[in-house]
Formats: sequence, structure tokens, C-alpha cells
Amino acid sequence: MASVAIPPATDAPIEAIVFDLFDTLVDLDFGHLPIVDLGGRSVRSTYADLHASLGPRPNLDFAAFTAALLAVDREIGEVVQREGREVSTRERFARFVARVGVVDPELPERLTRVHMGRIREGATVPAAHVEVLSRLRRRYRIGICSNFSDAETALAILDAAGLRAHVDALAISETVGHRKPRSEPFRAVLNDLGVAPERAVHVGDQLLDDVLGASALGMRSVWAVRRVADPDERRRLRPDAQPTWIVRALDELPGLLEGAAR
Repeated sequence: MASVAIPPATDAPIEAIVFDLFDTLVDLDFGHLPIVDLGGRSVRSTYADLHASLGPRPNLDFAAFTAALLAVDREIGEVVQREGREVSTRERFARFVARVGVVDPELPERLTRVHMGRIREGATVPAAHVEVLSRLRRRYRIGICSNFSDAETALAILDAAGLRAHVDALAISETVGHRKPRSEPFRAVLNDLGVAPERAVHVGDQLLDDVLGASALGMRSVWAVRRVADPDERRRLRPDAQPTWIVRALDELPGLLEGAAR
């Protein structure tokens, strides 16, 4: 898909660029995870690593473990869908521990570290992205607004990639308490940046969370399709999402935004 520009709803000068994190600035690849059967589906998952970390528990074989954690994940999915509330990874595993009746106050934290450790192993950052942020920050304030259930891990990934030094404000849904497309994460990062919505641009790969969420608040939006499998089909399914710009790669952003300012 070629880069596309749609006339913005405002001509206010741009003062800040806000980025989604995963599959926008940082790529997540789960190819290193083992394939397991989850409710009749073969998927790459941390379930096997999590079960192994429990140690010998005769009453909690892999089938029983999977059934209990799947039930918790369904409950959490309903909460997210219904309320837009973020449920942290620690809360997820605390619910699991309560469900299976294990008395071990340290277990939720241990499971969180196992799970997030495996997630971090699949996180990579294209080399160009550090330079893109560095270049943009010479002219704009830079924020990150991300749906993620463990802020500590998100920050560790940013630090390891050398991205955090180029960021002025962060809003991670675990800390905010709600997920995009709700307005709370966007408002949190804009408040920390000290920038009004109409003077900010949000960049992300999701039409609902990033494009519609930002647009509802009055921000301009960039849909980054580098990791989107079929952009045309995605747009067909979400005709209500109208990004201001569409880019194939983030290194298009500096020139695009400089052109928009003229």
C-alpha cells in the first residue's frame, strides 16, 4: 500500500508525536515460543513455560493448568471488552492462583516474571527507529501511548533498545488503568507532554485502538502498516477509521510531517 494523505481536520501546528509501542516502534515475534494445544487450538504460547515453573504439583497437570488459566483469560477478556479496563499480568496470575487454590503469595510475581521474560525474548527494534525518534525529537515532543499489561517490561524493552532516552512522556495501560481506544491513555500522555489534542499526532498500527481512539479526542493520526498483513482488508472492515496519513515505514514520518507543516 502506498503512503496516503487525507486532509487533516485541523491546521493547528504539530507540537508532539505520540507512538504506539508494540508492532509500531517495537516488533513482537512469538516464533520462539513452543506450540501448545489451548482449548483445541494449536498456538505459540508461554503456557508450557508457566506450567513448568510451578514445579511438582500432582493435582495440577498441564491439562488442569491450561483449563484454569484459559478460564481466567476468558474472564479478563470479558472485562477488557466490557469496560476497557486494563488487567495487569500480576492480577491475571493472582486470579489464576486463587482459582486453583494454591497457597503461595509469591507465585503471581514468579509467573509474571516467567511470562514477561519470554515476551521480552521476542521483542526487537528496527535499527532505523532510534534514528527516527532522535530526528523527530529535535522538532517535536515525543510520547508513547501503549496497551500493555506490564509497564515494567515495557520500560525495560525501551531501555534495552535505546528508545527511552528519546521519549518525553509515557502512558502504559497498566499504569493508566484503561486501554485504548478509551480516552484515558491518550489524555494521560498528552497531559504529561503539556500538549492539546489538536496539536498532537498519534502513530500506531491498529485502526480501532490507535486511529479511532486518537481521532475521537481530536488528534491527527498516522496508520503505520509495516506490520499489518492486509491493510486494504483492514480498512474494508473498519470504514469508520479515517487516518490522516498512512505510512509503510516509520522513516517516512519526518519528511511527511515536515511537508505537512509547510
